[in-house]
Amino acid sequence: MNWDDPTDASAAERLVGPVADRDDQAVEAALRPKDLGEFIGQEKVREQLDLVLRAARARGATADHVLLSGAPGLGKTTLSMIIAAEMGAPIRITSGPAIQHAGDLAAILSSLQEGEVLFLDEIHRMSRPAEEMLYMAMEDFRVDVIVGKGPGATAIPLELPPFTLVGATTRAGLLPPPLRDRFGFTAHMEFYAPAELERVIHRSANLLDVEIDTAGAAEIAGRSRGTPRIANRLLRRVRDYAQVKADGFITTEIAAAALAVYEVDARGLDRLDRGVLEALLKLFGGGPVGLSTLAVAVGEERETVEEVAEPFLVREGLLARTPRGRVATPAAWAHLGLTPPRSSTAGNGQGDLFGA
Repeated sequence: MNWDDPTDASAAERLVGPVADRDDQAVEAALRPKDLGEFIGQEKVREQLDLVLRAARARGATADHVLLSGAPGLGKTTLSMIIAAEMGAPIRITSGPAIQHAGDLAAILSSLQEGEVLFLDEIHRMSRPAEEMLYMAMEDFRVDVIVGKGPGATAIPLELPPFTLVGATTRAGLLPPPLRDRFGFTAHMEFYAPAELERVIHRSANLLDVEIDTAGAAEIAGRSRGTPRIANRLLRRVRDYAQVKADGFITTEIAAAALAVYEVDARGLDRLDRGVLEALLKLFGGGPVGLSTLAVAVGEERETVEEVAEPFLVREGLLARTPRGRVATPAAWAHLGLTPPRSSTAGNGQGDLFGA
């Protein structure tokens, strides 16, 4: 995570934000499954990855390079650790923003052990010189280290032990084709269904020694935006509420009351999400309205509205992006319990300019 990026910072501060803060990272380490059998959800990815790893072990070879793409909080880092565990290999963890020069990457690659797993998070944010060095390292297990400058510079080839690169990205489209093509296995992580999140919550509750019934887990799962990281974060906040306000046992009533305190509604919308919808509906009649105008009305930065709030609202079918601006859908009016004005046809973005 880039803590200097205000968009990342806003996402980390939200209870339903998909970005992990420092507390999340500490808790996730204890809750992470240790092998593919424990990993919940992503059935197709697990099945395909199991075949890749079992075949590599049978050959006595290192596993193919793996590219994992998908939204934050879906388990990319967890899967990278599972890959290392399944192969009986150590894992080295770094990130794209941390590798700003080719020399940074060369130092990491030259210190790898044979069979080691290198996990490169946010791989699309790596610098271009390092990216070009990675091509040869992935394909030929070799890098050329440049010694000297100008006409006297010399390229010294450095042989690398076979290793497995696991790249993770939230924006697979930003990866150049030559880099994507060098991964032997590519998987896209999907958002979780509520039933899968219930299993995640029950497993985490057991590890955290929290008592929860089926209805309580379902209540939390329904507000978790299809993301295990958010589900675990909400579980911890509901646990706190249950310990202080009740007997520690989480029921659907306790979960609903706790999440009401934290301003997370039944569809997983928080204060920022509802603020965007309320401004769009109450101030602009459902739109269309420009992004900058909407951001000013909410009192947030344009980037915060566009990159933090909008993706979930669009995915939930509450907001649409049109060439004329942002438009609320009928579902948005229904969710906030408001009635669209008769003269408004905001659902299709065609307003009646003269009120006829």
